[in-house]
Amino acid sequence: METLKKIIVNSDLSIKQALKRMDETGEKILFVAKDTNVLLGTVTDGDIRRWILKGFSLSRPISKLMNTNPVVLNEGYSKEEAKNLMISKAIECIPIIDDERHVMSAIWWVDFFDKAIKKYEPINIPVVIMAGGEGTRLAPYTNILPKPLMPIGDKPIIELIIDKFYEFGCKDFYLSLNYKESIIKAYFNDLTRNYSINYFQEEKPLGTVGSLHMLEGVIKTPFFVSNCDILVKADYSDILGFHKENKNKITLIVSMKHYVIPYGTCEIENGGMLKSIKEKPEYDFLVNTGLYLMESDVLKDIPKNKCYHATDLLNDYLKNDEKIGVYPVSEKSWVDLGQLQELQNTLQKFGVK
Repeated sequence: METLKKIIVNSDLSIKQALKRMDETGEKILFVAKDTNVLLGTVTDGDIRRWILKGFSLSRPISKLMNTNPVVLNEGYSKEEAKNLMISKAIECIPIIDDERHVMSAIWWVDFFDKAIKKYEPINIPVVIMAGGEGTRLAPYTNILPKPLMPIGDKPIIELIIDKFYEFGCKDFYLSLNYKESIIKAYFNDLTRNYSINYFQEEKPLGTVGSLHMLEGVIKTPFFVSNCDILVKADYSDILGFHKENKNKITLIVSMKHYVIPYGTCEIENGGMLKSIKEKPEYDFLVNTGLYLMESDVLKDIPKNKCYHATDLLNDYLKNDEKIGVYPVSEKSWVDLGQLQELQNTLQKFGVK
């Protein structure tokens, strides 16, 4: 019931606040109701994603995007009825209502099934992990261990990244190596695993995507490219579907970021006269997570043996009017472990001191 209270919201809640509420509760759905708990509709993370992609404002109320005809169950439902409905609709949470549509309770997938819901078709496309950097932002840790092997709980960062993709059916992984490459190879050589690891090595630092030219002719399907210090919790199958549907050359996975300037900001005019002051302004951005989905013909456009960054590639493609898509995820779906403070926060969450 505590969870239920947190996911029932008023229709005037802003979309930005709704996204924050989902992050706080860890649920992917909100029930929109009147003050008397009469159900008006539901809002899912997918609804918000589609709203963002259309370029609409996050300050609008969720009533503008809610589903006014959601799947519901009436009191007195049978267990079999609930299970069949969840399976047929691939729904994680269903509100239970009375005859006047008051929200009385809710059921979750985990109430009936042992395994997590799978709303996706397994994908088996290559994943490239850029693991050659020195990790200077994580010094002094990386003076001893290469960044990809920084432990989070009982696994290193890079293995957690691989595990996420493996859950979706990805089994072919390519690691771009340079700094302390022998240690990384030794770790995977001693690891029992059900996926393949292929290595390719920079002789010198080639930037964030420069080494990809070595895979030209090797990878012949769409493929993911991930930095080795990020964790993105997302539906990779849905990302692939979005990428194909929009016929993108590259799809960036981006995260919502909300910033509050903890001061009053001043706007001036006429050589130093105050025009206006805004107390603690708030800003929302979509930021690049460092995870991409690319078409294989991108590989031929990577210059050989040249330092070349993802921003160089994206800007070159923008100049040539190539299709670059953006797939947003919530702020808490992305962790940048390349930042020392973020790493320490994550270690703390895992109980590592």
